[in-house]
Amino acid sequence: MSGFPSLQPAMTVLVTIDPPMSVGSASRGTPVAVVPMTGGSVKTESSFSPELDAEFVGTGADYIHNDPSGEHMRLNAHGVLKNKDGAMVYVNYTGVVDITPELGAILGGSPEAKTTDFGNSFIEMRFETGDEKLKELETSTFVGAGRFRYEQGKPVVVEYKLSKVVKG
Repeated sequence: MSGFPSLQPAMTVLVTIDPPMSVGSASRGTPVAVVPMTGGSVKTESSFSPELDAEFVGTGADYIHNDPSGEHMRLNAHGVLKNKDGAMVYVNYTGVVDITPELGAILGGSPEAKTTDFGNSFIEMRFETGDEKLKELETSTFVGAGRFRYEQGKPVVVEYKLSKVVKG
């Protein structure tokens, strides 16, 4: 169909998270929860350029507000990556996650928890860098679908498959 954009598979993002810290909110109506992002990686697909093969450094955070209905979480995550060549990249993503029983089991630490399917979490990711080789990341639009990977006794990992939005 004319005028609609297409998606070019671009990269896989893995974000290791710790349990949320409930901060609350005296004025917003819905509390904010801060989820520490303690590790992870971003790796481009072999056919995608510019190449990014990076690890999260330092501690990032996802500032989450649940909708009043309790059916969705609103994400606002910030972190820093270090590419294998030493280039530093700031990342920010926003998105919406459906709060499903499966996700509730993971976030609640249920012994019945298991990895979710892709399709309950969608994001837009932005990049900023001072590295000329990666500059194109700043002028592109990336969208992704996510899932929550769960292994008992290990931290939760959120996995996103990102695509670049391109002319249809």
